[in-house]
Amino acid sequence: MYHIDFGKSGIKVPTIAVGCMRISDMNEKEVSAFVDTALSHGANFFDHADIYGGGKSEEVFGKAITPSMRENILIQTKCGIRKGQFDFSYEHIINSVEGSLRRLGTDYIDVLLLHRPDALMEPEEVARAFDCLKASGKVRHFGVSNQNPYQMQLLQNSLDMPLCANQLQFGIMHTPMIQSGVNVNMYNASGVNRDGGVLDFCRLNKITIQPWSPMQYGFFDGCFIDNDKFPELNETLESIGNEYGISKTTLSFAWILRHPAKMQPVTGTTNLSRLADCLKATDISITREEWYEIYRSAGNILP
Repeated sequence: MYHIDFGKSGIKVPTIAVGCMRISDMNEKEVSAFVDTALSHGANFFDHADIYGGGKSEEVFGKAITPSMRENILIQTKCGIRKGQFDFSYEHIINSVEGSLRRLGTDYIDVLLLHRPDALMEPEEVARAFDCLKASGKVRHFGVSNQNPYQMQLLQNSLDMPLCANQLQFGIMHTPMIQSGVNVNMYNASGVNRDGGVLDFCRLNKITIQPWSPMQYGFFDGCFIDNDKFPELNETLESIGNEYGISKTTLSFAWILRHPAKMQPVTGTTNLSRLADCLKATDISITREEWYEIYRSAGNILP
């Protein structure tokens, strides 16, 4: 596992983050094995959110890690989603962090992300919450999720600390960030700029992109691996994967890591074998030709 700069935070992080959204149904022993598998591959960055499993994902994770492990792992969590609304108010951010700290059984969170854009966001109020959490030592670094460049600029204008990360959906079967850049000045649907150029904005401003659901197609419609809906993609992944002696899962993560933006994809599986396959991607560097072959096999047409 190699490491990358985490935005402008000054810290290095593993190039793959371990997603904990689905661990809420696991027991303490199973979560311990999950954590041990990640750590054995050098992946010590764990991604949470206060809403995952209604808070149970954080709770069972907190019970599975020991005090001696805490300084050797990085915990990221997210807040801002409430039933029927999004909430970036000072009170909600502070209360959400207090709840996450309690469930995780820790005194501090390494990274806090705002989960989805709040249409009623007041940047000064968010800044007040971030300042309070930073000063108290309860949160060390901050970022966002699913935000476009102007939303990030608006917020950053009121902050005294850098936004280190933006968690965005991205993977072989979800590539609008790339398509609009490849199809500049075209009338086709792929040329539509749907996110304000967030990929290049993050690169220019040294904000780490964290691809979520990298193995999914659509919005949680399912995994594309071995899916009959995508025969050409799976044939290509199998063919190239066989050349490297790796699985389709490993190759799918290696495809993301090949991009020069130095992204930090987030895993989504609780299957230990599949998790190991995801983490093995850091050992693979595919060629430019292979990257584009996979991109085209996913149904993308180059202009």
